[in-house]
Amino acid sequence: MPGQLTSPIRRLGVLTGGGDVPGLNPAIKALVYRAEAMGISVVGLRAGWEGITYMDRSRGLDALIFRPDEPATWQGSYLMPLNRLNTRTIDRRGGTILQSTRTNPARTKVSDLPPHLSAYGKGHAPDDRVDLTDEALANISFLELDGLVAIGGDDTLSYAAVLSAKGVPVWGIPKTMDNDVPGTDYCIGFQTAISRASEFITRMRSTAGSHSETVLCRMFGRDAGFTALEAAIVSWADRLLIPEVPADIDTLAKLIVKDRRNPNNYSIVILSEGANLIGLPVPEVGPPDAYGHRHKANIAEFLADQLSTRLPGVRFLPVDLTYFLRSGEPDAYDKHMPIYYANQVMSFVEQGIHGVMAAHRNGEFISTDIPGKNFPARRVDSADYHSTRYRPRFEHIGGPYRPQE
Repeated sequence: MPGQLTSPIRRLGVLTGGGDVPGLNPAIKALVYRAEAMGISVVGLRAGWEGITYMDRSRGLDALIFRPDEPATWQGSYLMPLNRLNTRTIDRRGGTILQSTRTNPARTKVSDLPPHLSAYGKGHAPDDRVDLTDEALANISFLELDGLVAIGGDDTLSYAAVLSAKGVPVWGIPKTMDNDVPGTDYCIGFQTAISRASEFITRMRSTAGSHSETVLCRMFGRDAGFTALEAAIVSWADRLLIPEVPADIDTLAKLIVKDRRNPNNYSIVILSEGANLIGLPVPEVGPPDAYGHRHKANIAEFLADQLSTRLPGVRFLPVDLTYFLRSGEPDAYDKHMPIYYANQVMSFVEQGIHGVMAAHRNGEFISTDIPGKNFPARRVDSADYHSTRYRPRFEHIGGPYRPQE
């Protein structure tokens, strides 16, 4: 729920958490430019939540500042003071100048504790997880931060909600190629992912046609199929599997045979990493991460093996597009939206409102709750998907008549 500031903001921290996406640097730059005009200094916190948690206060403030030309500061120096000069060109780059991790301060693995925090692990096994929230709060106080801006997906923002509940002024900006952060219709990085997916899938057609292959394109989307759905639309892929609607592999095999009836005898199938296969759960491997997720086996490779037993004469080519879609410079829309979200957050600061996330819903910029772990991921409306043809569905698209005003 929104809160009201009781004292003015003079010094803000900003961090980026989770997987990188194109558009993070424009958000950082826009925050810095608007903050400077408001008389607010901005400190970049490197490595996401790790930076504000693992920081060793005993080293002193100056030793914690990252300096690119000093190798001794490349590890463990988590502070990057930001200003107009050192952020002037960052909007032209992909990734994040602040770097990122999937650290969850509330569930830190004992074996990952830095030496100066080893006391937290006393009496625990190496794989146990401990809560370092007190360290995060102490570091916020040590840095004299009046508040934090967290740019991330639902995992990163869920810890922002934890700090907000502790009374820390926090603001959220949603980013993820999955576009599934609850409360907003758009997350930074989504449009670039779709543009890049369309480009790569179109390029793959020449190889698929040359060798009469069926290409299985794996895309991000553990819980939601927005990225795969939109990529299937703009690339005219033949079939699509998403987490929200179960699919039968034997039905898919029959559709693939039909799709391959073309002069080059090839087809394209797009898969969310969390695609829902009836009776064939995709295996999960390894221990859960700090947010409780286990790594899923590559759905494209898994499905290629399953389909090969049903269609032995077909050559299947599994292709993992995931990390290609998050790399490189943002497209125009993912430069536009971060600028608007960052300025929206600074307007909240100006109005004295905290504990909110910048969002875009139904064509409007709004503020909404920072999503905690009790908020489920936003998911594709099943009406947008053909549950028997395994394709995007367009028949329900319509709208009311509205006269010109």
